[in-house]
Amino acid sequence: MDTLSQLRAGNLTGIKRLDLSCGLTEFPREIFELADSLEILNLSGNALSSLPADFGRLKKLRVLFCSDNPFSQLPEVIAECPQLRMVGFKACQIQQVPAAALSPALRWLILTNNQIEQMPETLGQCKDMQKLMLAGNRLAQLPESMIACHRLELLRISSNRFAALPDWLLTLPRLTWLAYADNPLSEAREEASVSPSAPVNRIDWHSLTLKQKLGEGASGLIYQADWQKTPEETQTVAVKLFKGSMTSDGTPQSEMAASFAIGSHPNLVDIAGQVVHHPDGTDGLVMQLIDPQFKNLAGPPSLDSCTRDVYSADTRFTLRDALSLATGIASATMHLHAAGLLHGDLYAHNILWNGRGGALLSDFGGASFLPLNNPTQSQTLQRLETRAFGCLLEELLAHCEATSDEQDAWQALAALKARCLDTDVAARPSLSEVYRDLETLSKRLG
Repeated sequence: MDTLSQLRAGNLTGIKRLDLSCGLTEFPREIFELADSLEILNLSGNALSSLPADFGRLKKLRVLFCSDNPFSQLPEVIAECPQLRMVGFKACQIQQVPAAALSPALRWLILTNNQIEQMPETLGQCKDMQKLMLAGNRLAQLPESMIACHRLELLRISSNRFAALPDWLLTLPRLTWLAYADNPLSEAREEASVSPSAPVNRIDWHSLTLKQKLGEGASGLIYQADWQKTPEETQTVAVKLFKGSMTSDGTPQSEMAASFAIGSHPNLVDIAGQVVHHPDGTDGLVMQLIDPQFKNLAGPPSLDSCTRDVYSADTRFTLRDALSLATGIASATMHLHAAGLLHGDLYAHNILWNGRGGALLSDFGGASFLPLNNPTQSQTLQRLETRAFGCLLEELLAHCEATSDEQDAWQALAALKARCLDTDVAARPSLSEVYRDLETLSKRLG
């Protein structure tokens, strides 16, 4: 029996999560019979264009997903759900976001890939907002009322119409992960990075033989492949094939532009080139194949953790391994900044490590070019990434086992973490300063 039939038969009493994707054109009113228990409702992938006027009856609803439905407006009725904290209307046809639709209690709002030209001033009343995803719209500005959003940590505004970033945005005390590629403010540098005259290695699809799938992310699929570089030489590589034209972070073109501008570094995943002549026109990257001993440091944020990664319960680091890992990632991030780039997604789930302190920073889907014509903003943006590094240090220390002889070093690392997390953006150290301090600490530890 399918889920809709079970719902209508009254067989789902007491459930906390309901997923319905079955071509719905109207909201099934039987859902209200679950009002005493339902916390997560996923109606993505249907043909809904409205929600009922009494939607607020879902008094325990915390999470609502309505992506891939033909809504033209964010429904005002969602704000009547007293416990609603996370809302996702991705890839709908939303043009209007009414002020009344935004509950001040919202913590996580996803409006990626719509047709929104303006966000209401009431967005600034969402004082608990931590994660705001607006990539792929038609925004040229953000409401200045957002200066009051002191808990905002992750913001995605790629693929919009921003000619510049507002200075007030970069003063937000907890803003940490910011992506703004594919906007007029960075258009020239992105186009230069992928132009036909750019020194990019273009790799013919027909020289690649795909093997097993290695993984899958929000933006694409990664395969192991054999690359026939010359008639005499075959190299084993990884190939990333992008899924579509828009992700929560931005476009494949922006990710490729950033990837080609990075250059080589021992703690970054090397990019070999761009896939060309794919029979379906699919965009792709050819990358170094990572030794299978390297694993993701952590899992991505959950619905509950919102902006913070999730580590397995048995994760433990020695202080030396934690320090080695941190030093490598600081060096890689410093290299990106020197190349004029912001990673934008400096997270443990984008770090591969070998269990002994060796680490690689990967995934440039959230990367953006720094505004080199605005040195003040460029430096401030780098200090946002310092906070991301501080979050990483905080997580490493939480899973770190220090011996009695290492307590001074542990305290020094904790003090560095505190400096990186300073709510005064200007007071944070640069990544080059962080790297220098880590190097000094490594020498002290011996």
